[in-house]
Amino acid sequence: MPELPKNPTGPRAPYMDVLDALTEEIKGKRPGDAISSEAELCERHGVARETARRAVRILRERGLIETRWGKGSFVAGATEGM
Repeated sequence: MPELPKNPTGPRAPYMDVLDALTEEIKGKRPGDAISSEAELCERHGVARETARRAVRILRERGLIETRWGKGSFVAGATEGM
């Protein structure tokens, strides 16, 4: 049986830090505003592109952003309740 972590608030997956930062970024924007690009997220957070993509994908699945091919990702609709 695997041992439970001694510190439940211990190490987090890097995508979660990017996800938290993006969520805060979205709160300060209006619908239709662009969010940081994957390249900007990689540089700012020191993560791999797939890590940044995972965070963006989660926000897209939650309906908080829309991604337009070749254009980037944008805030989708109202952001109340985040």
